[in-house]
Amino acid sequence: MLLDKETWIVEATITDMQQAMGNGWITSEEIVQLYIDRIDQYDPKLRSILEVNPDAAEIARSLDMERREKGSRGKLHGIPIVLKDNIDTGDRMHTSAGSLALADSYASEDSFVAAKLRSAGAVLLGKANMTEWANFMSTTMWAGYSSRGGLVLNPYGPGDLFIGGSSSGPAAAAAANLCAAAIGTETSGSIISPASQTCLVGIKPTVGLVSRTGIIPITYTQDSPGPMTRTVSDAAIILSALTGVDDRDEKTLASAVHVNQDYTAYLDEDYLKQARIGIPRHYYKDLDKDRLEVIEAAIEVLKEQGATIIDPVDLPSQETQWDSVVLKYEFKKYLNDYLGKLEKSIPVHSLADVIAFNEEHADKALKYGQNLMIMCEETNGTLTEQEYLDSIKQNLELAGEQGIDFVLREYQLDAIMFLGDEDCNDLAAQMGYPAITVPGGYAQEGVVTSDGYNTKGPQGVTFVGTAFSEPTLFKLAYGYEQATKHRKPPVMDPSC
Repeated sequence: MLLDKETWIVEATITDMQQAMGNGWITSEEIVQLYIDRIDQYDPKLRSILEVNPDAAEIARSLDMERREKGSRGKLHGIPIVLKDNIDTGDRMHTSAGSLALADSYASEDSFVAAKLRSAGAVLLGKANMTEWANFMSTTMWAGYSSRGGLVLNPYGPGDLFIGGSSSGPAAAAAANLCAAAIGTETSGSIISPASQTCLVGIKPTVGLVSRTGIIPITYTQDSPGPMTRTVSDAAIILSALTGVDDRDEKTLASAVHVNQDYTAYLDEDYLKQARIGIPRHYYKDLDKDRLEVIEAAIEVLKEQGATIIDPVDLPSQETQWDSVVLKYEFKKYLNDYLGKLEKSIPVHSLADVIAFNEEHADKALKYGQNLMIMCEETNGTLTEQEYLDSIKQNLELAGEQGIDFVLREYQLDAIMFLGDEDCNDLAAQMGYPAITVPGGYAQEGVVTSDGYNTKGPQGVTFVGTAFSEPTLFKLAYGYEQATKHRKPPVMDPSC
């Protein structure tokens, strides 16, 4: 090792860290401290981390001892990972979904995801800021804002560039090298969007591949946790550790034959030579010049790597205007289920309680209002309304047989490709299908949208497939990543 450790930690991969710990050049405890130092130095401006695990150093120290005495547990042994603040950890960190109502809430036990990470030897470094209640509180709330943590900023342009989705804190932390990797959650775009805007790899797994037990929900139908990393390889390592059947989450029962895979086995950069990728031109029609150039350049790279590009492909449902009817009905039911199990000392145990709490603390809790919560509270919470039942049926038909499944079958495709989260999130979300985004370039100018977001900056290329097609998506993403190497770290300045 020729680099000093402070320089080395920037862009170090999970494999780099394992090799360095394995040969004794560095310890997990030292890696944890390097990240804590960077959080102290850079995060006061970014606001990506809500709290650092007060036991992180001690946990790392014990894992170092275990490595010396018994050997490594595997690829995640001693690796510091940040979790989105809606993922329960049975420790001294809070789980609040960014809200003041749950600011003092400690989970009684680990979520399935946290337990899997601990078992694999990961160090849970901290909780990341997020859009409050996963951005299902208000229609006017800025992506990345929470009453508890303020507004997360994009490390590629603090105060200037858009950072979308509710997993904004995990994205900013991983992108700025404040952790080895992060875990986000997605309902529709909350992993893919912020990962795309921060030059990260993000994967939203098939719903049911990773259990949602112990995660503050929006919807049973669409929610899925997944890794946010700086490389495809790191994402594969983490997803391999997260899968598993969980009797407390019935969606995982369908994933039994897909769990316990080593997704690193699918990191095949030569696969592009046999890949068939569809270009859904309809979804590119509203792209500005700079972003269109990014996706066109990606198409050319895939062609150069030998992929068969089918351009264009059309989906019968591509004109569909998706709504949030399913989310409106499921939010109350599943949030009430989660809140109802909290300790009596916590001030809220239902959506109605949250709304009342926010009204009582309106000066701090209602900067953007709570019209979505009020809308959801008006449902009966039993999921028996005909509008809900009709919407579920219609969405499955439009997104599946008239959407993703149709186009993959009709054109014999491995996947369809989008720019970032441009219109692909709702399509994949309705079916619970997987998506992976990988750094695709940089829009130099972009445009300022009607709601004030600047679209310039990092842009991801996103591949979408059918249920449990993660192995194929990893092959495509890895081949593209290795051919382009678009990932560049942000220039960090604590005073910016």
